[in-house]
Amino acid sequence: MVNRVGIRREDLYAWERRAPLIPEHVRELIAEHKLECVVQSSDRRVYADDEYRRVGLTVVEDLDACPVIVGLKEIPVDVLRPDKVYVFFSHTIKGQPFNMPMLHRILQLGSTIIDYEKIVDDRGRRLIFFGNYAGLAGMIDTLWALGKRLAWEGIETPFSEIGQASSYASLDEAKAEIRAVGDEIRTSGLPAAIAPLVIGVAGYGNVSRGAQEILDLLPLREASPQALLAGLPDDRQAPIVKVVFKEADTVRPLIAGRPFDLDEYYKHPERYGPFFEQYLPHLHAMVNCIYWEPKYPRLITRQAIRELYRDQQPKLRVIGDITCDVKGSVEVTVKATEPDEPIYVYQPETGTTSAGVEGRGPVVMAVEILPSELPREASAYFSTILKRFVPTIAAADYSRDFESLDLPPELKRAVIVYRGALTPAYQYLEQHLNSA
Repeated sequence: MVNRVGIRREDLYAWERRAPLIPEHVRELIAEHKLECVVQSSDRRVYADDEYRRVGLTVVEDLDACPVIVGLKEIPVDVLRPDKVYVFFSHTIKGQPFNMPMLHRILQLGSTIIDYEKIVDDRGRRLIFFGNYAGLAGMIDTLWALGKRLAWEGIETPFSEIGQASSYASLDEAKAEIRAVGDEIRTSGLPAAIAPLVIGVAGYGNVSRGAQEILDLLPLREASPQALLAGLPDDRQAPIVKVVFKEADTVRPLIAGRPFDLDEYYKHPERYGPFFEQYLPHLHAMVNCIYWEPKYPRLITRQAIRELYRDQQPKLRVIGDITCDVKGSVEVTVKATEPDEPIYVYQPETGTTSAGVEGRGPVVMAVEILPSELPREASAYFSTILKRFVPTIAAADYSRDFESLDLPPELKRAVIVYRGALTPAYQYLEQHLNSA
């Protein structure tokens, strides 16, 4: 069977301009798979209504006639409808308290959730994601924040010429600006007060690769975490140092002398303790790109920041928390932000925050929807991946019981709720629903 697919407008965040499927790809789906598709009208989306009309789509105000609804971010409770198949990032799999009302309502309505985050292969690797665009935008915003913070301190650097990711017409324009900044640093160097400038990147997956793609546009050299602790020589030819941290660098076995084992760490994180905070005194900026759950040790605790800032102004100016788990791996990320007010200063003594870059503590960049700052490129990238899955999702018979649902394993693993009931792999969410 073929269901009508509705493309929903994003209405939770004022700054969200992305689309899950772009007009060109919808045209291909209609032509090649005979799908019925409509798009919900939006005056905010980076792809205008008329761009969808030009490829033959009907633009509608509501999606009540669509059994399958494709979106991106969480859906406001009051727009949810019964007996729908919702395909989106639900952000519920960790039992996030702020999304439990949405999950509860979908259960009440007898609807279904297919979550992009859990569309994975047999080895658990995600097949659909924005991760690289979060990294790209996140590093641009981190360098922008660093320039603003240093300027406030009276330290003039070419970083002050970098804009926020959302200020550029395209990713290419942003990259050109950062290359120009790199050329200026290569020619004139950086002030002695911050040279060599050390930027740490935690993680090495898709998010980290995007972040490093931007960072590598600058004149830099890479150093190991061990070399960072040993002391870095000044190098006028490469005044910026990049340090990439992996799990073996950020945690240590609790049993002294025991070697680090990656497989053991992921299976038994309780056997490991935090080790990252020793690097903090050596970093000017820290960019967090790791996946984190509460069972793992934190990278940065409030206590570590309090101690770092206790006696004198440390090197650390900016934490770019691309991961953006509130009070998670970076405990001083006490709230998420949006692009119109993307940064705040965390006050170590009080745990309070103040908008902007002024203050004694570190500047925290914690934009929750970073790919939305590069909306057109990010949408096109995501749509290229998603379009492969849409025909299968649309053709499935959702009247069957879950065991008989004819979805391939990578999609069936992503069904969190099916016709108003948590599926077997996600029964653990019941405890979070009950405590919400």
